[in-house]
Formats: sequence, C-alpha cells, structure tokens
Amino acid sequence: MTYQRINLEFRENLAVIELNHPKVLNAISQLMLEELKSAVAKVAAPENGIRCLLLTGAGRGFCSGANLSDRAQIKEEKPVSGKAEIPFSLDNTYNPFFLMLRELKMPVVTAVQGPAARIGMTLALMGDIVLAGESAYFLQAFRKIGLIPDGGITWLLPRLIGLARAMELSLLAERLPAEKALAWGLINRVVPDDQLLPEAFRMAEALANGPTSTLGLIRQAYWKSFDNSYEQQLHLESLGQLQAAACEDAAEGIAAFLEKRSPDFKGR
Repeated sequence: MTYQRINLEFRENLAVIELNHPKVLNAISQLMLEELKSAVAKVAAPENGIRCLLLTGAGRGFCSGANLSDRAQIKEEKPVSGKAEIPFSLDNTYNPFFLMLRELKMPVVTAVQGPAARIGMTLALMGDIVLAGESAYFLQAFRKIGLIPDGGITWLLPRLIGLARAMELSLLAERLPAEKALAWGLINRVVPDDQLLPEAFRMAEALANGPTSTLGLIRQAYWKSFDNSYEQQLHLESLGQLQAAACEDAAEGIAAFLEKRSPDFKGR
C-alpha cells in the first residue's frame, strides 16, 4: 500500500510509523487515520516479525490534533440549527485505532518534538516509553474549540499525573513544556532535539531485540492494572508468568544468566 499522510518503514524487527503532513503539523485527517490503522495492522501481523513500534512525526511537530479543515471530517455548510455538527463517531474512527495500539503485543516508543496537542497528545502518551525533545510541549486544547478531550485521555491522564493536574490541563488548556511534563511523571525522558531520533532508535532497537512475548505481557499487565483489584492483579501476574515461562526467550534468558553471558532473544 502506498501511503500519502504517513511513512511506514520496517527496519528488520523494528517498525517506524512517521506522521507525514508537516504543512499542518501532522494534524490527523480521515485519510491519515485510515492509513494509521492499516499500518498498525501490518505491524501487528506475526508474519512481518516486528518486535517494537516507534511512532514519530515529520517536521517540527509531532501532531497538532485532528485536522479541522479536513472535509472528510468537518462539514462545509453551517448547520441550520446553529449548533456544531460532528459528522463522524469516535466509536468507529479514533477509538478503534487507540484500542489497536493498546492491544499490540510489543513495546511502543513515541518520539515527540514540537506540539503534541489534543488527539496528538493522546497519541504521544500511548507510548510505553515517551521520549521528548526540548522543543516538545503537550496541550489539551479541546476547550478552546468548545469540545471535550477524547481518545481516552480522560481515563489516561488522571492515572498518569493525578486528577488535579489532569483537570488543570484540560480546563485551562495551557501548554505543558517537556521539562515540566517530565517532572510531573507524564513522560520518560527529555533530550536535545537533535538527539531525539537517535535516542529513540537506540531505545526502540534495544526493545526490538528483547524478549518480545514477555515485553508484550508486561505492557498488557500494566494496562489491566488500572482496573484490577490487588488480588486480581496477583492472579494476572501468575497467569502471565506461566505464559512467559513457556516462551523460548525465558529459557534463553535463564541459561544466559547462569552462564554469565548476554542473552540472544528471538522474540518467541
């Protein structure tokens, strides 16, 4: 498939998806969203052998949100009622895409430069590891256009930074610079802009060469922990450990530890 609004590259066992509409700071149009769904499906396909996904954006921004000038999403005519019309349902557009990302059985790294605003902020925070350049900032700007946050961010933000800070970001719609986002525990690391992609590739490649099945089980365990009781999470860990122990990588990891050598994980 030829993509118009994203780039998809497979680097051996690492997949790179780059949002590619820098003219509008990689705002997500309907076309870009469909291409993202297609790309993630390819990344998830076992026959492609992908063991880590790196998400980034072309140009000076990660993603400025939904493309409000996209005629596939926004009607040209003014509604007779005077009320805004949203001609698409989140349940059959953005929501399935974010569920696809959550269900990936491999680590996800996001590399953020410039703005990550509205739905773009949600996308950035879907990374298991979120790296930001010094130019990066995060913005919940929905209130400025009279809409509420979406993409699952109202579930994610309070769990990452607490209710008070989540409310502050969404109600005041102020920029959150990368360094402050790091201090709040929203992201993992901040690096100079010119080191962002090299550092993201270094980390993503290290993850791609890790015990992929186990890493997938780890990310799923953390996602489910938000809603599980302590007892439920103990049981989930027990089941996950049985699954991990049955993988070839676990046998290799234990053997390497006993033999005092580096493990050679195969991702299975």
